[in-house]
Amino acid sequence: MNTTIKPPTSFWIITILALLWNLMGVYQYYLGNFELESIRDTVSPEEFSVMESLPTWYGIVFAIAVFSGILGCILLLVKKKGAVPVFGISLLTVLFIEVYWLLGTDIMQVAGYSAAIMPLLVIAVAIFLYFYSKGAAKNGWLS
Repeated sequence: MNTTIKPPTSFWIITILALLWNLMGVYQYYLGNFELESIRDTVSPEEFSVMESLPTWYGIVFAIAVFSGILGCILLLVKKKGAVPVFGISLLTVLFIEVYWLLGTDIMQVAGYSAAIMPLLVIAVAIFLYFYSKGAAKNGWLS
């Protein structure tokens, strides 16, 4: 018999906050791939040049990261164990794009160390969501 244990209120709060976080990622994906010109005035010309020069595959991997994060949150909301491997995919793709952003582009020379803040935050959240979903499955909150 496969039974699930009722998750605590914190599970729902974390899951909803994670969904909102990933929805912001979808918005960033949209801006970066379909409305890049709209952010020209919010960054330096050098930063914009780095963004413009990103390869096509970067946008594809970014999409996988963002949409697997959304799917993982939805699976958490419906309490399914499938959230764990989906968050694993999200984590791997986040690591790939953020490491490329920091080390494979000139963003650190262009924008300085402050350019690392958001990528490191995104990596930290992806790591947290992966391990949180693993813990939720282990605790019996997911079926």
